[in-house]
Amino acid sequence: MFYLIVVIFILGYSAIALEHTIKVDKAAAALLTAVAVWVCIIFGGESIFSGTGELAESSHSSLPDFVHSLLIEHLGATGEIIFFLLGAMTIVEIIDTHGGFNVLSKIIKTISKRKLIWIFSFLTFFMSAVLDNLTTTIVMIALMRKLVGGKNTRWFFASMIVIAANAGGAWSPIGDVTTIMLWIGGQITAVNIILKVFVPSLMCMIVPLLIVSFTLKGTAIPPSRSDRAKSIVPTSDKERLIILLAGVGGLLFVPVFKSVTHLPPYLGILLVLSLMWIITEILHRGKQKDLRVRLSLTYILQKIDTPTILFFLGILMAVAGLESAGHLRMLSTFLDEKIHNVYAINLAIGFLSSIVDNVPLVAGTMGMYGIVPAGVTDPYMANFTVDGTFWEFLAYCAGTGGSLLIIGSAAGVAAMGILKMDFMWYLRKVTLLAITGYLAGAGVYWLMFNLLL
Repeated sequence: MFYLIVVIFILGYSAIALEHTIKVDKAAAALLTAVAVWVCIIFGGESIFSGTGELAESSHSSLPDFVHSLLIEHLGATGEIIFFLLGAMTIVEIIDTHGGFNVLSKIIKTISKRKLIWIFSFLTFFMSAVLDNLTTTIVMIALMRKLVGGKNTRWFFASMIVIAANAGGAWSPIGDVTTIMLWIGGQITAVNIILKVFVPSLMCMIVPLLIVSFTLKGTAIPPSRSDRAKSIVPTSDKERLIILLAGVGGLLFVPVFKSVTHLPPYLGILLVLSLMWIITEILHRGKQKDLRVRLSLTYILQKIDTPTILFFLGILMAVAGLESAGHLRMLSTFLDEKIHNVYAINLAIGFLSSIVDNVPLVAGTMGMYGIVPAGVTDPYMANFTVDGTFWEFLAYCAGTGGSLLIIGSAAGVAAMGILKMDFMWYLRKVTLLAITGYLAGAGVYWLMFNLLL
């Protein structure tokens, strides 16, 4: 069963990648993969967990109870991401429905594709350091759709937004789930990660942008007439500004909420959503019924992309199955034993994070090494002290490596769902660009701390 789980995951992943070829929605493939993985775990659990001793050490008397507890644990972690995504998508949809992004789109005057892609990339890079890369991607794609038309052009802009979002999240202690984990776990400190990883992360974004600048020409195709018609909303300029400020301000408040209350971010996003709900009800309570219905949150919720939510649920629970069955732990151990080089190990983790979620990969790595006390004499183990080379480079690689495939990060999955992007299109058009930026940033980090310092 242990190896059957791997086969099932590979088949499911292939079905997701070939969605447009086999004509099966990726959400269906992800959900089926998740269920099949956990069915294998329950039927093969005795052999899977016998080697780890987890079942014997647990307080549960039977295998079904133990597996059920694992499911509840992973569903809780997955649910946090799902509810955060649902809240963020709804807030962005509220802003869009009320025409809030029209305020921002009027500020950006250029129609040059080359200038626009630099503007969007840099905005995304710095926004994702304050927000998280998932929320930033959702916001920037909503704004991009106001200025750029054409399916392939939008896909290309969205791809660069994903690269910039992941790069921007890697150098901030609150910009990515993995950096948050390392920061809270004590492996890195906030100021140090900014100073050490900012330049490599910036290079990770700039190198693809420079390459694109030589090939991207012409003006951005404006949205089609039908799209423009849909964007015309019966709200005043004052109402649009109120909703925009409330929505963006609320999203910026979420990291503050987490820092002050120490509660998970999804509660912050739900707080902002509830306040946005109240604001819209107050703004429109005096309007005609049909108009009030069109601008109500109840109506807006019907426009949320539910298949994307289900896809997230399926793929995250499938990866959770790999983590529970010990596949990711075995992989981390293999990397350490066979490679035994902090740069090579982290580069490999970055490539792997484009296939499986970087959160369990980083969690497994943190558990395997732990924090080595300062002053250790072994040069290799010195890399694992607080703010050691291994942890800094792990933050970079795990954060930016997800851009190599569209399915490799929460930002990429969100873009894939919102714009119905094709996995194979991204693989052909963007993956090589992302790899170039990823390796360039890694090279800059190596140069900074091996030759320049």
